[in-house]
Amino acid sequence: MLARLLRLPRLPSSPSSSRTYVVSIRPPIVYPKKKYPRTYNERKTYLYNQYARLLEESHSTPLIFLEHVDFAVPRLIQLRREIAAAALKHATPAPSLSSPTPAPVPPVAPALPTLKIMNGTLFGVVLRDHKPVDAEIAEAISEMVEGGFAVLSLPDLNPPQLKAVLRIMSRLVPPRKPKTPEDLKKAQEEAEKNFIPGRKLKRQRPIPVPDLRVVGALIEGRIFKAEGVKSVSELPTLDTLRAQLVGLISAPAAQLAGVLSQASGGSLARTLEGLKMSLEEKEGAGQDASTGSS
Repeated sequence: MLARLLRLPRLPSSPSSSRTYVVSIRPPIVYPKKKYPRTYNERKTYLYNQYARLLEESHSTPLIFLEHVDFAVPRLIQLRREIAAAALKHATPAPSLSSPTPAPVPPVAPALPTLKIMNGTLFGVVLRDHKPVDAEIAEAISEMVEGGFAVLSLPDLNPPQLKAVLRIMSRLVPPRKPKTPEDLKKAQEEAEKNFIPGRKLKRQRPIPVPDLRVVGALIEGRIFKAEGVKSVSELPTLDTLRAQLVGLISAPAAQLAGVLSQASGGSLARTLEGLKMSLEEKEGAGQDASTGSS
C-alpha cells in the first residue's frame, strides 16, 4: 500500500479536442449482414457531391491540402476572414459587360479562395470512385494527410495570391514548437511537487495550441508536395509569363528589323561603298605583292 502511494504520478495526457480522420482509398469491407453498396444520408450525399465537384474543377482551380490540429470554430472563422482579405489584394477582377443604357453595370466581385474542413473518410471514398482522378494521384493524396484534413481551393492559378495566403496562414497559425527534454523534465518536476500521497491529482486541462501546415497540392492534374507549393507561389503571374514569352519570341524579329532599317537609304550606299573600297585595297595589295616577287 505504501509503495502504491509513493509511486510517482504520471503526467496527464493531452487529449485532442478535435476529431481526426485519415484519408484512405482502400476498398470497403463487405459485411454479410449489411447492404452493399452503402447508402449515405442527405448530409453525406451532399458532401460526396461537393467533394466530387472539387476534384472535377481541380484542372482550373488549384487545391491546397492542409493538415489541422486543435482548431476551434472562432479561430477558423478568423482564419477564413484573413485569407479572404489577403487574397482580395491580388485577386483577378471578373470581366463585366457595360449596359446599353447610360448607367453602367456594377463590376462583378472577384472570386476568392475557400477553406473547407473535410471529412477524410468520405473524401477517400470520393478519391476511389472519382474517374477523372488517376489512381496514382489518388494514392498520393491519401498518403499526404494523417490527421485533420482541410482543403483550400483557389479560383485560379495566381502565384502572388497563393503566396499572400500562405504568408497569412503562417502568421496567424505559427508552427508548433516541439517540446525539448528540458520542458518535459520541468513538467515532471511540477507534477512531483504537487503530488500528495492518498489524494487524487487535480486534472489540468491543457490549453490547445492550433496547428496548420501545408502538406501538398493538386494543380492542373499534378501532385505537388509542400516544397513544390512554395516554389509555385514564387512564380510570376500568367500574364507576366506570357509577356516574357512574347518578348523572347519577338526579340530576333525586332533585331532583324533594326538591321534592315539601318541598311536602308544612305546607310546601304555607304555599306556598299565601304565594301567596294575594301575589295580594291585587297586587289591593290595583291598586285604589289606580285610585282615585288618578279
